[in-house]
Amino acid sequence: MEIIGAFELLAAALSAAILIMLPIELWRNRRTLNRAAWKEMAASAGVLLPALATSGVVVAFITVLWGTADALTPWRIPTTGWSALLCLLFVDFLFYWDHRVAHRVRVLWAVAHSVHHSSPRYDQTTGLRVSFVDGFTSPWFYLPAVLIGFDPLLVAAAFGVMLAYQQWLHTETIGRLGWFDRVFNSPANHRVHHGSQDVYLDKNYGGILILWDRLFGTWEPEREQPVYGLTTPIGSSHLWTVHMAEASALWRDLRAARSWRDRLRLVIAPPGTVVP
Repeated sequence: MEIIGAFELLAAALSAAILIMLPIELWRNRRTLNRAAWKEMAASAGVLLPALATSGVVVAFITVLWGTADALTPWRIPTTGWSALLCLLFVDFLFYWDHRVAHRVRVLWAVAHSVHHSSPRYDQTTGLRVSFVDGFTSPWFYLPAVLIGFDPLLVAAAFGVMLAYQQWLHTETIGRLGWFDRVFNSPANHRVHHGSQDVYLDKNYGGILILWDRLFGTWEPEREQPVYGLTTPIGSSHLWTVHMAEASALWRDLRAARSWRDRLRLVIAPPGTVVP
């Protein structure tokens, strides 16, 4: 439990990056902070409210899901310093696939992950722009960590560290970091991930390590200034539009589809797939 507690403290410390970096960003960009910019930042922070409101239900859902998997697992991996690091590494690997699938399966993109990418701004508030739906879709991807014997509480703590690490990545204040960019996820790598140019689409899915992207062929270094937001901008900072723009577009396409086969393809195919 001491190791789990240490992970939880680490996650809290990493999350606190916003308290340091956001004031620096605001000062650095003070001459360009117009009304639209403030509205966009408020929208990013406001999107977090439904996630906070549903957090109790999400925790209950994860407890049942991972608890059931734990009960079905006939062996346990003792929680030690080394096994905790191994768990963190495995959770980071699973996040790569969680994140990649969220980009490549349209229904997951539309109802959840597109929310995080919908802002034309890129700053610390962008890290807060997450859909509450993620809390019900993402936990399924981490079942393997529980099923191979890691303590569900350790998996949850490792997941918290991995997510908290990513908060500091949402900034333009920090430039390229040389060798660090080739091993770890970094602001430069994550700016690429949020870019809407063709060369940047579906790149740099990693959480803590960017090595997964280098291994599976999805790494792209930052070469040009990213244009942030969706390929089809939502053009609004209204919370309903931020949450529902891509889901509404999917619903329209489903209604217009001529067969159930086409509808199934629209649901599971990558965003942008055109059904004849």
